[in-house]
Amino acid sequence: MATVLEPESESSLESSVGTQAASDRLRANFIACRLSFTFLGVSKTLTADQKRLAAQSFDADGESISAGKKLINTKHDAWKALTSIRSQATKFWKENSLPYPESGIRLIEQDRIEQFDSTFADFREQLEAAVRMFDEQFAEIKESARIRLGSLFDASDYPSSLEDEFKIQWDFPSVDPPNYLRRLNPEVYAEQARRVSQRFDEAVDLAESAFVEELDKLVNHLASRLAGDEDGKPKIFRDSAVTNMSEFFTRFRELNIRSNDQLDELVQRCESLMQGVQPQSLRDDDSMRRNLSTSLSAVQSSLDQLVVDRPRRRILRPNRAADQSGGQ
Repeated sequence: MATVLEPESESSLESSVGTQAASDRLRANFIACRLSFTFLGVSKTLTADQKRLAAQSFDADGESISAGKKLINTKHDAWKALTSIRSQATKFWKENSLPYPESGIRLIEQDRIEQFDSTFADFREQLEAAVRMFDEQFAEIKESARIRLGSLFDASDYPSSLEDEFKIQWDFPSVDPPNYLRRLNPEVYAEQARRVSQRFDEAVDLAESAFVEELDKLVNHLASRLAGDEDGKPKIFRDSAVTNMSEFFTRFRELNIRSNDQLDELVQRCESLMQGVQPQSLRDDDSMRRNLSTSLSAVQSSLDQLVVDRPRRRILRPNRAADQSGGQ
């Protein structure tokens, strides 16, 4: 069953034109980037016999419960070093890219491919070094697990070598249909090309939504901190309430695909308000704090309205059950 588009109003049509222009810019200047990890599992499901034994404590049926055992102490410094590198790599990937409606893929600027490749290579070296440190303490970690798990401990749950247990992988896959398909089956190629085009339209919407939601969260947090409590006493806030906004402005300038003039105006307006503002100045100057709180509240109202008024193309997708039955 074909996808059906509902009739669009004049404003919706204008939005569609704007989305298409932003989608074209996105396809012309960005490329897909995929990041994944291989990490040693830290837990394992109990066997059927073990679950039945555990269920006896509750007078329950072993097949009616789920239970597992923790193989690794995740609070161990050597393990936390590994997960910290994974978190840093994931954060870098997400903060320097735009979302794409396909799991495991985000979009990066084409001229930053070398930077991404070099940065992930650095993370891989850090991970390899952390794995060597973890390996040096692996015997101690397993011995600790043996004591904690008692009769549930099983040495075969642990690999004999950590060589292939920790990896970081990244690549830059093509999201366009292969050119050979154009020659082999032009109709299928055209359909795949249409789907890719639609995905980039969705990517524009995802990027815009992500920016709106992040700015809304940052503005709301700082405004509420500056407004004080019910008694009018100033609330304590961290420097990050201010510095996070500065980082957002930088990221927005680098990744903005100019899909929404209202959003652009609000970001510029908010950046002007925060120009030269230092956390300690806000703590020391009551008048500055009150004025900024009032101004940010006005921005907050505009952001709320932007969320409400944002026109969206409503796509009626085919019924999945109907698809599976051949549309009968």
